[in-house]
Amino acid sequence: MGTQKKGAGVEGLTSVDVCSGAGGLALGLESAGISPVLLLDKKRQACDTLLANRPNWNVVCDDLIDFLPEKFPESLDVDLLSAGLPRVKASAAVRRTDSDEELRLLAATIYLVHSIQPRALLLENVPALAESPAYSEIRDFIRAELAHLGYKFCWFVLNAADFGVPQERKLGILVALKERWFHSFAPPGPTVTEHVPVGRALRRSMASRGWPEADIWAAQALSVAPTLVGGSDNRGGADLGPSGTKRAWARMGVNAGALADEVPGPEYQWQPSGPAGRMLKITVDQAGLLQSFPPDWRITGRKTARYRQIGHATPPPVGEALGLAIRTALRSRPAAGYTATP
Repeated sequence: MGTQKKGAGVEGLTSVDVCSGAGGLALGLESAGISPVLLLDKKRQACDTLLANRPNWNVVCDDLIDFLPEKFPESLDVDLLSAGLPRVKASAAVRRTDSDEELRLLAATIYLVHSIQPRALLLENVPALAESPAYSEIRDFIRAELAHLGYKFCWFVLNAADFGVPQERKLGILVALKERWFHSFAPPGPTVTEHVPVGRALRRSMASRGWPEADIWAAQALSVAPTLVGGSDNRGGADLGPSGTKRAWARMGVNAGALADEVPGPEYQWQPSGPAGRMLKITVDQAGLLQSFPPDWRITGRKTARYRQIGHATPPPVGEALGLAIRTALRSRPAAGYTATP
């Protein structure tokens, strides 16, 4: 892959990305100049998606719990360990890592820091993980582990809509850096002055097969999309979320109970105030646009599997903004008076 010498201060930075999914976080980090030397996901469909778009990426299809970095020397001593982890439940407790899959993956990522020793760590999860008292025990566990390893860190919440993503999507973020670089890190600020509404994001796509009412639909779809929810692999087909989310979509004339196989054609009769079954439905590819994947980013698999990959992803523009902030810190000079311990 031709990566440069590792370490802060060089032009190209390197990362290991775990629970990579459809690649939203890794893609955003790549745009910020942070190249993955290894990506890890246990789902075959996600690995296929990554390789369909980046054949040269080093994708390992394995469970994070079983991953042994010493078997992959390229994963050691990278600049960044990043993870868009499955959503941790508030009821989980650190001591119950053997019974809660999401928490086991979170703990495994923190323990991976011991082996990889990255200069920085980036975790993305539910916003409550960053600020809710219900997650305090989990944060205490992370605090103790990172302090022991010489990292300083901060929790914060970002809204993807503030970074040009046409979706109201709040993300809980943890960024940790080795002490010598932490002073130069600041959470990224908004990159857009106004949010992008659904109509603007999807107008061209809606008109692509000659639907004559595409502009009329787009003109009334003036809100950002509600949060796309990928859902569990154990539930049925794909839809756009719970009942409150469906009501928000209905106000934009969209039936959120299912996904369409294709965008409307010239013959489509839109009935925005009629029964839900006659409202417009968006496609999986349009869901990808609402998550701000590039139009040419190919999500592999059948419709439901494709939508779940999209719904679980970190929007690439958020990953890029976080990557640029981390890059700025890692390329800075050590804090005044800092002396590395031998």
